[in-house]
Amino acid sequence: MQQHDSSPLTDYVEYSEDEMLNRSQSFYNQVKRRHSIRSFSDKPVDKQVIENCLKAAGTAPSGANHQPWHFVAVNSADIKKQIREQAEFHERGFYEGRAGEEWLGALKDLGTDANKPYLEHAPWLIAIFSQKKGGITEDDKNTNYYVHESVGIATGILITALHNAGLVTLTHTPKPMSFLNKVCQRGDNERAYMLLIAGYPSEDATVPAHAQVKKSLEDIATFL
Repeated sequence: MQQHDSSPLTDYVEYSEDEMLNRSQSFYNQVKRRHSIRSFSDKPVDKQVIENCLKAAGTAPSGANHQPWHFVAVNSADIKKQIREQAEFHERGFYEGRAGEEWLGALKDLGTDANKPYLEHAPWLIAIFSQKKGGITEDDKNTNYYVHESVGIATGILITALHNAGLVTLTHTPKPMSFLNKVCQRGDNERAYMLLIAGYPSEDATVPAHAQVKKSLEDIATFL
């Protein structure tokens, strides 16, 4: 086996079988309360909460440990306004025909349209970017591997961390998303992956019935 620098695993915690079962059930009970919300309160969220959640996202596994992601956390009212204007411009084209009938039909039960007021109303927008090249240090220019998978895992951890902190989120992927590079001042090495809206739900927030239907364990898993 090829030699490489390593250190002993010292922070692993082993639980009894009973505690493992309890923890797994408790986590499921908590995470199943996560919902995609489209009505946000403008109640402020402390920057440190967002920072901690972003640090949690940064622990995600990645190809060759290159960590090919960058998160732009937007609290500025001016930048949020720019993002909303650009997103709604592109979304109007999407809903006016570019999406196609089948795609629009799939979205019908969620009640979505081109109007995205939450992009200004929510306290935080987090623009997530994937990086074509990089590495451990800022100056690295190596090829990044499994970029889409790596950024997807980090995004999942970020969503879960925000939920764990007591916030609600919405994933938003306007087509195209290239405008985010300009608004968020990111270079050609990066590609906009997703826009995540985060904050408190408004008092009248609702969850579409369609979104509450989850596949059963038998539908999503096979044990061999």
